[in-house]
Amino acid sequence: MADTERIAVVAGASGFVGRALVRALEAEGRTVRTIGRGGPARWDDPASIAAAIDGADLVVNLAGKSVNCRYTNPHRDEILRSRVDTTRALREAIAASARPPRVWMNASTATIYRHATDRPQTESTGELGTGFSVDVAREWERELFAGDLPATRRVALRMAIVLGDGPATRLLFLLARLGIGGPQIDGWWFPHRRYRGIGSAPSGDGRAPRHRTGGRQRFSWVHIDDVIAAIRFLETHDDIDGVVNVASPNPSDNRTLMRTLRRIVGARFGLPAWRFMLEPAMWVIRTEPELVLKSRWVVPERLIAAGFRFSHPALLEALQDVAPRR
Repeated sequence: MADTERIAVVAGASGFVGRALVRALEAEGRTVRTIGRGGPARWDDPASIAAAIDGADLVVNLAGKSVNCRYTNPHRDEILRSRVDTTRALREAIAASARPPRVWMNASTATIYRHATDRPQTESTGELGTGFSVDVAREWERELFAGDLPATRRVALRMAIVLGDGPATRLLFLLARLGIGGPQIDGWWFPHRRYRGIGSAPSGDGRAPRHRTGGRQRFSWVHIDDVIAAIRFLETHDDIDGVVNVASPNPSDNRTLMRTLRRIVGARFGLPAWRFMLEPAMWVIRTEPELVLKSRWVVPERLIAAGFRFSHPALLEALQDVAPRR
């Protein structure tokens, strides 16, 4: 290996964020090693993970089962396991490495914060929520920051919903084109326990929350280009570690989001969807209403303070940039 070779490791590189990151790193002339279910470095082979980590400058872990599914017991367990186990495997490999990476960034999620309609949630003043999704994020971050890794700086990327060539963005545009791109409105539904807590210290009372936001639940988002730029920015800022919100500085709300989508696709109207309509519809497409009904109001306090500049700070321009081409 040449002394000047710059090596990055990307775990979970098969997702759309991972693919974009690999392309960006390779465009810089870096050698990129990937860890996944197949290939030279695999999750079921600790020796291959150790070999991939050794001598790398940067490790970015994006691995984890998609939350775009129904929260059945097997899916709940796999969402948690796939995040905690992969993070633990990387931490153990880094701890044992003779040449550990300078920086390890691990995906997390902005949904760790509570349902917020009163004020934005920052790294310094944000309040963590309760229930399944929050507990997954807590366990995920706890595994990242466990133990002592004196040579490696660790950063948890609390990412908002990423706009790009991913399933969430494509679904939003499809709803708008079909004329059902109105606001999603919370309300009554039969009790269930799919969102109950999980992990070592399950939180909440086990009941599915309900909030009468009238479609004004906040929508925090970030363009895929800014996710990649933030990762590259954080790699070069040795003074930043711990949790970092990766979200646009200009969060929106659900009604504005859906109205903007209709404008882009040229839809004259969009039918609103109350929870009693969302629940059976989400059951059919095998996903969860929580993904659109929780109010996520998150701002990137630490990135802004460090001088990071967003390429896509405005929702309309960001959605126009990622709109699927028909």
